[in-house]
Amino acid sequence: NMELLCCEVDPMRRALPDPNLLYDDRVLHNLLTIEERYLPQCSYFKCVQKDIQPFMRRMVATWMLEVCEEQKCEEEVFPLAMNYLDRFLAVVPTRKCHLQLLGAVCMFLASKLKETIPLTAEKLCIYTDNSIKPQELLEWELVVLGKLKWNLAAVTPHDFIEHILRKVPLPKDKLLLIRKHAQTFIALCATDFNFAMYPPSMIATGSVGAAICGLQLDDGDSLTDLLAKITNTDVDCLKACQEQIEAVLVNSLRQVRQQQQQSNPSKTVDELDQASTPTDVRDINL
Repeated sequence: NMELLCCEVDPMRRALPDPNLLYDDRVLHNLLTIEERYLPQCSYFKCVQKDIQPFMRRMVATWMLEVCEEQKCEEEVFPLAMNYLDRFLAVVPTRKCHLQLLGAVCMFLASKLKETIPLTAEKLCIYTDNSIKPQELLEWELVVLGKLKWNLAAVTPHDFIEHILRKVPLPKDKLLLIRKHAQTFIALCATDFNFAMYPPSMIATGSVGAAICGLQLDDGDSLTDLLAKITNTDVDCLKACQEQIEAVLVNSLRQVRQQQQQSNPSKTVDELDQASTPTDVRDINL
């Protein structure tokens, strides 16, 4: 008589943290040296794009974030896809009717780079309500790769998180939550064009600072000074960045509330608070 044992196992095989990468300051130094190579070349709404407006970028970014969330993509996929999108838009004037196609291609590429089981062209086309065909996606993939000069291994804020967390004295039992909140802040920053020209190290440092402050684990200016020192960031710039990140969160929460109240006018605020939102933005305390 055969017994079937049902074991739920995380399908992702994950490598253990590599101390040679995390505990060698040369790795952090190299990341800081090369990160600016992967920033968009200009604030493209002023100098390149005629047809695309900032609100359109925000709309496509929100859609991309929702796709990544629903498909349970690795945390790095969305910020990396937005990096590709911004770098492409900084060099190629693009019609607004092609923006969602570009967003899909950027997710397609970022997923291939960061995931063991990447998103398929067919699945991404379904998320556009089949307004694009898999063949179009594959054709545009080559165009985007060409314009990015095949430089896909961009430095993102996620590359800095572990380096920062290991140098900050934090309670071990809170590390998981701080990391999760910092990742949420990074995703929010990627949806907001104001952060597109910021070095990833500054976004990472500001996000970790905002996460620690949100959980009331900070001790004032000494934390900011330490964070600034870790990534060689100017203290005042870091403070301004962290305040901006916190403002983006507050704004995001306000929009979520408004949308929920519009769609469920009969529900009370408490009931609305129990609804889920992308990236769990309401799990964060400020």
